[in-house]
This record gives sequence, structure tokens and C-alpha cells, in this order.
Amino acid sequence: MNETESAMNQNDLGIGEKTALVAILGRPSCGKSTFMNTACQEPVSIVSPIPQTTRNAIRGIVNTSLGQLVFVDTPGYHESDKKLNLRLKAVTEDTLKDSDCILYIIDTTREPGSEEQMNASLAAKYADRLVVALNKIDSPESHTASCRMFLSEYLSSLPAERIFEMSAKNDEGINEVLRALYAISPVAPPLYTEDMYTDQNIAFRISEIIRGEAFERLSQELPHCLYVSVSDIENRGTNGKLWVRAFLCVERESQKGMVIGKGASMIKAIRMASIKKIAQVFPFKIDLDLQVKVDKNWRQHDVTLTKLIL
Repeated sequence: MNETESAMNQNDLGIGEKTALVAILGRPSCGKSTFMNTACQEPVSIVSPIPQTTRNAIRGIVNTSLGQLVFVDTPGYHESDKKLNLRLKAVTEDTLKDSDCILYIIDTTREPGSEEQMNASLAAKYADRLVVALNKIDSPESHTASCRMFLSEYLSSLPAERIFEMSAKNDEGINEVLRALYAISPVAPPLYTEDMYTDQNIAFRISEIIRGEAFERLSQELPHCLYVSVSDIENRGTNGKLWVRAFLCVERESQKGMVIGKGASMIKAIRMASIKKIAQVFPFKIDLDLQVKVDKNWRQHDVTLTKLIL
């Protein structure tokens, strides 16, 4: 989405400047994080093929001549009775209640099933402020026709002009989705300044970058058994270098060796990749002290879950 395309003509819709909180709903791995990163043109949220990568309601901000859309990337909504997943579902449900608009993203490469029905039923509660995006149309496995039939059954009250096809990965159809969201957004002053694309603080963004790099390298061994804790951040020296101490926390002692790797090769690879990614996001150098520790059965601890899931 280039600057010319982003600078949408306000007169086209005959509206004043608008501002809206937009919750993004969808099954795990449907492309919510990819959409937000593409729309914001910045790496706001972790993108991973591993389901349930997103654990918080992460905000990304889009500014155009029509106003400001503040997207909230929610955890993938699916059925599970595990304590962590119940917390994640609650985050999604609360975010939808508090939003001005909802963008429901459907992965067209997967046939709609019971999990999609659950998402559609939740979306139907907010049909008056809902836009649907059929994602991954670039894939040869895309089945947009069956997804449209699914919508006609489970979201029959939704106007056809609020259903779009897109490829968040290839930045196709994004502008049309944005315009539809602006059309149903309230007229209001912006919540953030125009130069902001997220409201995440430095510690959270660094922890998410580290977690993303760990997920990418440990996807087969430890997809959901780790979290990142940033314990210290200090400005050191006159050159503005930021010193950060962070911990990759796992559930069991046996998992610790997997994260460290033979000869500390894995933790070193995660550290170096994280430093490189952080340098792309922040305008300062970073010295990252990355260690591994065990937080036994952390996914069953209410105190830890409350700290991690905002």
C-alpha cells in the first residue's frame, strides 16, 4: 500500500475525519497479524505459522486522509478448555465489546468448520459494525466460493458490500477493506499522533521480537511452552546504546536444553536475530543479554497469565 493509495480522498465518501478502534477477529493463523503489519506498514505483531502466536490485544495504527483506524490484533479465537486459551478467548471477547468496528478475517484456504462457525456466531453479535475479509486469495488452495456460501448462512444479515477478498501477504485488497471500515467508523478526533503506528512500550516490543525469533526456530519443539520476560532496560554510555536483560522462560528443565542448543547455538541464533530485528524497529543500538530459565508449569499459574496477557 503506497503513499498515493493511502492518501484516500476524503470527498469520495462525503464524510468528516473519522477515528475507530477496530478489533480483528478470526481463527488462529487466518492472517490477522499479517493484515495489521501490512496495513500499518510496520512489524507491529508477530507473524508465525504456529497457531495462537498472538497472546495480547496488540494495537496498530493506520493514518490516512480519512482519519485514524486503531487496529487491535486479538488472539486466534478457537475452542479449548486449557487455562491459557480460556484467557486468550476472554481477551478477544472483551476487545470486541469495546471496539467501534470489527474486521472478521476468514482463511479461504481452509474449509469452514465448527471453529469458523464459532467465530461467525461471535461476529454476528456485532453485524452492524462488521466488515469481513476473505484472506489468502493468492493461494491456489483458496476456496472463496465456499466461504461466501458459509457467510450467506451464518452472517445472512451482513450486506454484500461489506464482504471483501484480499491477500494480506501480497497487499491486495487492503485499501478496499480500509475504506469499508472508515465508512462505518464514527466521526471523532484521532487518539494518537500521525507519526505513531503502535502504542506498545519498548519493553513489550522487544519481548515480542525475541518471542517471534524463538518461535521461528523452535516451532517444532516448543510452540507454546515459552514466554519472554524483559527484566532490565538501561541506557549505557554516551552513544545511546540500550542494554537489555531478557529471559526466555520455559515450563520444564528438559525444555531448557532445547532453547540453549548444542554449544549454546540456539540461544545465540535467537539473540543475534533479535538484535538485528530490533535494530530495524528502533533508532538505537542494543546490547541484549538473553538467558533461559524455568518457570515450572507457568501456563497453569494465574499470576503469570495475568502478567503476560493484557
